[in-house]
Amino acid sequence: MGSTATKQSFLASSRHSIDSMADDFTYTAEVDRVTESEWPALMDRFEDANIYQTWSYGGVRWGESNLSHLILKRGTEVVGIAQLRIVRPTALNIGIAYLRWGPLCNLRGGELESEVVKAMASALRREYVNKRGLYLQILPNAFVNSKRAEIFQTCFAQFDGKSAVESLQYRTFLLDIRLPLEELRKKLDKKWRNQLNAAERNNLEVLELEGSDAYKKFSALYAQMWERKKFETSVNVDEFGRIQQQLPANQRMKIFICRHENQEVAGLVCSAIGDTGIYLLGASNEAAMKLKASYVLQWAVIQHLKNAGIHYYDLGGINPLGNPGVYHFKSGLSGVDMAHMNSLIACENGFSSAFAKTGHAVQRNLRRLQHAFAKA
Repeated sequence: MGSTATKQSFLASSRHSIDSMADDFTYTAEVDRVTESEWPALMDRFEDANIYQTWSYGGVRWGESNLSHLILKRGTEVVGIAQLRIVRPTALNIGIAYLRWGPLCNLRGGELESEVVKAMASALRREYVNKRGLYLQILPNAFVNSKRAEIFQTCFAQFDGKSAVESLQYRTFLLDIRLPLEELRKKLDKKWRNQLNAAERNNLEVLELEGSDAYKKFSALYAQMWERKKFETSVNVDEFGRIQQQLPANQRMKIFICRHENQEVAGLVCSAIGDTGIYLLGASNEAAMKLKASYVLQWAVIQHLKNAGIHYYDLGGINPLGNPGVYHFKSGLSGVDMAHMNSLIACENGFSSAFAKTGHAVQRNLRRLQHAFAKA
């Protein structure tokens, strides 16, 4: 990675407006002209907003000096935004631009417009591929066989959707919570619903919290769970805690703590910024297992999201082979088994392509080693 000074100098030279490749030339893209304080209000404009596109997540996870922000305008109206992570090994124009769970193009109260997505695709390619010479990898927040994925595939037709560089495909259960609450309960798997009924007779109390103090309560439960199970995980709980501290009030993660006889036994963390709530973290102690606290927690989250006007609940990543217990539990909520569409790749620089492929190979080998050590 280049120095911070080199990075800032490069960004300063790229702060300008560019015409998009749209046929009517009414779109312009502004690159790295937005401030951290302005970004949350821009995100609030979009139905497809999510925690992975927040400045706080990017800054904590990757470092603010490694972020780039693109704003797409139609006339004077902001119609699309994207936060990318830039990985550059030298001051030369080679490296990788990662866009995770973006771009955001679906304005609140409206439908996703193909014209906007097409203009965004052109703007991203022009800035990060043509101008900066980077290997651009986009992991869209779009599920296979959905209308959204079809629009992205069509509008990003000049991108490679079947790259030789493999990435982990996100798979989850997606629950439509726009139905009446009684119908959602009826749709639960019978065994899952019976467990919920039993749990509700155990005098459990669920607190809906937010903020740093609430997150510390959850972290304590998570530490107890990890000490008991010693499971393999790529989740950095402390990192999410720092993200929570930096998120603006209306974008903070929601923390749910389940108590029994004034003792905290289980916790859950979710994010709900756009039209979808996302399950992020869960924790429980030994008492929670006997009390079936996880069933009460999940049902409380569904009710909270529904009352907040959220349309969907993404139950977080699933792995039927690697973690069959969690898969079975989540399947009981009767969501639809969904997977994100393939990554979208664009690159015209052979050195950047080679750098990206080498980096992905190293990551794959590290994951294999971690998995092997965890089983040893």
